[in-house]
Parts: sequence; C-alpha cells; structure tokens
Amino acid sequence: MEIVLVLDNIRSTYNVGAILRTAEGFGVSEVVLSGYTPRVNDVGLLPHLREKLNHEIHKTALGAEEMLKIYSSDEIITDLEKYKEKGYQIIGLENNIVDDRLICINNPKLREKLGGKIVLILGEEVNGIKNSLYDIIDLFLEIPMNGKKESFNVSVAAGIALAFLSLTW
Repeated sequence: MEIVLVLDNIRSTYNVGAILRTAEGFGVSEVVLSGYTPRVNDVGLLPHLREKLNHEIHKTALGAEEMLKIYSSDEIITDLEKYKEKGYQIIGLENNIVDDRLICINNPKLREKLGGKIVLILGEEVNGIKNSLYDIIDLFLEIPMNGKKESFNVSVAAGIALAFLSLTW
C-alpha cells in the first residue's frame, strides 16, 4: 500500500515531529503539510524563527524530517483533487462524527474498502479535519475509544492508523 500523509492545521511542532518519525517508520511515501502546520526549513520565515521551528520538530522527529519527501501545500483541496486523479483514495482520520463514510479502523470489512494508494488526512488536534475537506474525502476512519477521553493525541492516532493500515494491507 502506498500512503501519502496530510497534516492539515496541526499546531504543535512536537506532534509534527512525532508524526514524521512514525511516518518514516511505516514507509509513508510523502508527507504534505498544509494550513498552519509548522514546516521544516520554511523559507518564508525569518532565519531565527525557521531555526527555532526546525529545532523543535527535530526534537521528536530525530532526523526523520530529513529522510521523508515533504511537500508544503498552499492549496490543499487542489492538491487532493490531483491525488484523486492519480487514483488515490482520500481518507480522513476522524472521530465523533455521524457520516455514512465512517468505518471503525478495527472493522474486518475495512480491507475491502481500501485501495492500494491512499491519502490519509490528519486534522487539527482539537477540532479535527476542517469541514471544507469533507466533500473530497472518500472514507473516514475512526479509532475506537474504550476510556473516558474522546480522542487520542494526533501523533498517537497517526501511529495507530498507520499500523492498522499497514497490517490491513
């Protein structure tokens, strides 16, 4: 399975770094950073701010940020449409939504719903994927929760989702 990972509006540099490290470990082919997600080597920032962000991301990425193909998107919907044209299935990792496209990640029928090339979207840590992306999403994955909390940390959720997708395929 080929996986492209989209980090849209992830606030924390530490979450970004942890997700990059996990993505590299699972062989993600590309990572797309969009919205206000902190970028590695962001040439649009003043040098001292770029150095600060790079340092913070590196704390948890531990070099994975230099090993991955990372793309910065200013037009995420246009970019997602291009992936669809190339045969990618667009999947959102989400919870606490009511939608016919939602399937629990441990559902035995998940495998038959997945294609060989997917784009997995991770949204903002508290509010999830922005509604403007819902129309382009083919399938929503949900991680079951057994405790009292309503969600996992986004970097932990990324690891769980990538593990299940890798094992499912």
